[in-house]
Amino acid sequence: MSGLRVIYLLLTVAGTILPMRYFLAWFGENGFDLMGMVDAWHANAASSGLVWDLTVSALALVIWMLAEVYQRKDYWVLAFCIPATFCVGVSCGLPLYLFLRARPVT
Repeated sequence: MSGLRVIYLLLTVAGTILPMRYFLAWFGENGFDLMGMVDAWHANAASSGLVWDLTVSALALVIWMLAEVYQRKDYWVLAFCIPATFCVGVSCGLPLYLFLRARPVT
């Protein structure tokens, strides 16, 4: 595995663990209340700005993935990368896609 793929894989792991640590702690304190979490994301103007920044970034990432996958015909990667982007975050979905995209072509 190339050094670049190792970096992407490490970023995928970090981009999964770091946000999920906070999400799971929040669920532990408040129960599995998704709407409560969305309300917490909009607690103030700064956090609302961050939510919208990440939402637009996630949409741009998914559109780019769809365009690339259409050209490369690697449709299977969408089954992993789109859920990772929307269930964990851009910090997981982007490096995961780059990791899968950077694999050697056979």
